[in-house]
Amino acid sequence: MADQEVSELRNRILGIMIRSTRDQARASRRDCAAVLGVSVSRFASYEDGTRAISLPELELLARYLEVPLGTFRATDSLNEDSKESRLPNPELFLPLRHRIVGTRLRQLRGEKEKTQADVAAILDCSTSTISDYEYGRRGIPVADLELICRGMGVTLDYFMDRDSEVGAWHNLHREFELLKQLPPEVRDFVLKPINQSYLELAMKLSKMPAGQLRVIAEGLLEITY
Repeated sequence: MADQEVSELRNRILGIMIRSTRDQARASRRDCAAVLGVSVSRFASYEDGTRAISLPELELLARYLEVPLGTFRATDSLNEDSKESRLPNPELFLPLRHRIVGTRLRQLRGEKEKTQADVAAILDCSTSTISDYEYGRRGIPVADLELICRGMGVTLDYFMDRDSEVGAWHNLHREFELLKQLPPEVRDFVLKPINQSYLELAMKLSKMPAGQLRVIAEGLLEITY
């Protein structure tokens, strides 16, 4: 399957996931469109898969619907009172995030020693489109960003928000998901406040060179015997 077909299929699948998640959250298209600062018809085209949503828009939408980024499946009941109160103004947030994502793309090109023409070849588009992406004049569709990540050997995490309230919310949920993946006995140990000193000690030991750890181990053996 050609990359363009993959991108179009991904947009359709993502649209279905967006619509399903919105339905689960009992949010209207009008509400979601307002959060993103776009028209209802444009948001409808995101759900239909006929128009590609950008990563910053998806980040903001996921934050509004209170679901982890990229999952877009059934969620627990939402706190209706807190949804919009902490959301940034999309007219300020989205242009800034588009510029940041573009800057990250330009930085990635430098790290990989790639030209705009190389990236354009990945997407089968013009170099002027890549220039628009890099300078934030256009948002990069998520499907295109995924193709870039695959072609450049990175994951989508490379471009994700880390600093804003939206990014902090997603980071918190990612950390929670990682915590849930720990074995139950390890998770229970980590979550007990009384064990904090042991965790801090383990963190310090993990940063020590092997020679220093060996000296500590030998000292403990002498005490034991």
